[in-house]
Parts: sequence; C-alpha cells; structure tokens
Amino acid sequence: MLQHSFCHIKGISLQVEASLWDAGILHWDDVPSARPAWLTPARYAALTRGIEQSRHELADGNPLYFQQGLPRGEHWRLFGEFRNATAYFDIETTGLAPEYDQITTIALFDGKSIKTFVNGKNLESFCDEIENYAQIVTYNGKCFDVPFIRKKLRTPIDHAHLDLRYLLSGLGYKGGLKGCEKRLGVRRDGVEEVNGFMAVLLWNEYRRGNEKALDTLLAYNIADAVNLEILSVKAYNMYLKSTPFGDDLRLDLPDSPDIPYRPDQRIIRKLAPSLPAYY
Repeated sequence: MLQHSFCHIKGISLQVEASLWDAGILHWDDVPSARPAWLTPARYAALTRGIEQSRHELADGNPLYFQQGLPRGEHWRLFGEFRNATAYFDIETTGLAPEYDQITTIALFDGKSIKTFVNGKNLESFCDEIENYAQIVTYNGKCFDVPFIRKKLRTPIDHAHLDLRYLLSGLGYKGGLKGCEKRLGVRRDGVEEVNGFMAVLLWNEYRRGNEKALDTLLAYNIADAVNLEILSVKAYNMYLKSTPFGDDLRLDLPDSPDIPYRPDQRIIRKLAPSLPAYY
C-alpha cells in the first residue's frame, strides 16, 4: 500500500492524494515526468522529491520514516510492506504498575517462529531479540507493554509501532483484545477461560513449583501474540476497502502455527473460581 501512498509526503494531504488517485496516479511510478496543470509547481516538486526519498527509505527497510509522515489514522498502510520485518508480542505481568510489578513472560511471534521469554530464565534476552525487527505490533502496547518493557528491561523499543487497539477502534471494534477477537471470529483454543487476572494466578502457581502452570501461562501468552497477526491482516484488509486497491492488495489470512505449550485444563478449572466477578 505504501507505494500507492502520497499523503506521507510533506505538502501532500489526504485530499491531494485522493485527487492524484482520481487522476489515475495510483502508484509512485505513475507520477508523470512533466507537471500536470492542476498541480502547483511547489506541490509537484514536493511530490517528486518525496517519492525519491520514499524509494530510498523503503529500500532501506525504514518504516519509521513513513510512520512519522503518515496521518495518525493511516498508519495501517505500513503493515503490508513491512510485514516480513514485524514482531507481534505481548507481555504478562504481576500487576498494572511498572513501578511495583514485574514482567513475568513475553511471547513474540514473527509470522514464522514463536519465542518466549520468562522472568528468572531468559527475560533479558528479549532486548536483543526485538532488535531483529523494524516494526512491532501490539494491542494496547503503547500504553502498557512498551512502557513496562522500557521501565523493567531498560531497552528503548523505538520501532515503528502499530497498536491494534487504535487501528481496530478506527474500524469500530472495541472491548479489549479478547472482545475484538470474538467479534472478528478469531479463536484461542484451550485458553478461552484464561485472562489477565488468571495469568497472575498461574504465575504464582508456577513460583510454587508447578511447571504445568507455566506451560498454561505461556500457551495463553502465545495465543495473544499469534492472534495479533490475524487481527492485523483483517484490519489491513478492512482499511483497504476505503481505497481503490482493496481487491488487488488484499492479504490472505495466515495459518495459525502450532503452539509448543499445552494448557492444563485442571489448573484452569482450579483457578477459575478465584476470578473476581467482573472478569
């Protein structure tokens, strides 16, 4: 989608971009070598300079350049071109306050491989691993996951960032990650009853020596990360419908990977009565 986009270029608004599309200028390659009469010299110069810079930044694999230029509601356009350089991740914690609480586990999925990071084992390795990616996708990560990681692991996490909380909200989908999954038909087999509060209880069970509780927690955490890719593709395809490129650029839904951990249903049933009523 980025190579069909012009609104990230300074001086090219969404309205001007729509005029370019209406005039048949649908791709960077379509910009004529001679200025169209309806474009001012200054705007045409900005357009041609911006496209030249955009080609360079895309070749360098730099999504931040585009994110910084795109209107906030258009950040979804990053997804297609940088999908192969994307990490989907989610954290579990002992509570909501990074000043007092701890990260227990992190699950990361890159569309191919699943990696897990556990407090007391290899949590700090996440800092090196995340540097292998140019773009990150989270749900509410701008408010929760990323600030927590910056505080506890002291790593900057300055990647281009697609936060599905806001992308899905722009499409009318709210109610948290699990609520969005249900409305969009995304499943999480075996951990349907697990939520953030139970994740804390599972961690406490593990700390008391129950390894199956950690397996259950990781299965839940991984489901969060894996489902972010499915939701990203669904959101991208829905946003495409508002452009002239919906059919041509539509992405196929990915296959769900095998999750290497199996939730223990006995532990889930044991902990379920401990959940507060509002869960």
